[in-house]
Amino acid sequence: MTVPEIMTTLRQDIVRVPKIMHEAPGLKVLGHTIHTLLFSTDVALIRNTDADGVIAVYPFTPHPAIIQAICQVADIPVFAGIGGGLTSGKRSADIGLLAEANGAIGMVVNAPTTLRTVQMIKKTVDSPLVLSVVAVDQEIDAFLEAGVALVNVSGGRHTPEIVARLRRQYPDLPIIATGGPTDDSIRATLAAGANVLTYTPPTNGELFRHKMDQYRNQIAKNSKSE
Repeated sequence: MTVPEIMTTLRQDIVRVPKIMHEAPGLKVLGHTIHTLLFSTDVALIRNTDADGVIAVYPFTPHPAIIQAICQVADIPVFAGIGGGLTSGKRSADIGLLAEANGAIGMVVNAPTTLRTVQMIKKTVDSPLVLSVVAVDQEIDAFLEAGVALVNVSGGRHTPEIVARLRRQYPDLPIIATGGPTDDSIRATLAAGANVLTYTPPTNGELFRHKMDQYRNQIAKNSKSE
């Protein structure tokens, strides 16, 4: 059955995830059904997307002001990065508590996260904890025992291989994974056993360049009609 879509004129130019990503089995997290996640910290993109949620991780130390801004703007569930690499221990736990207070429904920690940091976060934060998995041989048994609820696989071209290994080892493990740049890579990740797919959108600059081209074409068309 086709799902009817209702859209207004001003909201029609949203960032849409590839249609095939909607075939992901999905997860229900704190009452929210999620099939797709937008991988972004750009509040303009986050506010204008058809993704079911956002995974907001970035290559800097996590800051409460960034998490607050994203959670305030987002009208979809937010999975917030709270460190685990350079930022760890009590600071990660504190940032997780602040993220939870601002409305984030999941906390994401980086692959280098220590078991001690995970244990500190679990003592402080009630929201589900997501462990990033980036390598085929990355061991996660101890982290699952410590309370990690789901994993986020980001292994580049090895992502389907990592997902397949995890699915064999842990048949019921909730797995988020990057879909990759093509429909074929997305299908491979789905076939490997991912529950939720993340989508990396075009940048604000790329989208604005396309919009400017539309404006220029419209101006040229109007000039010829005068």
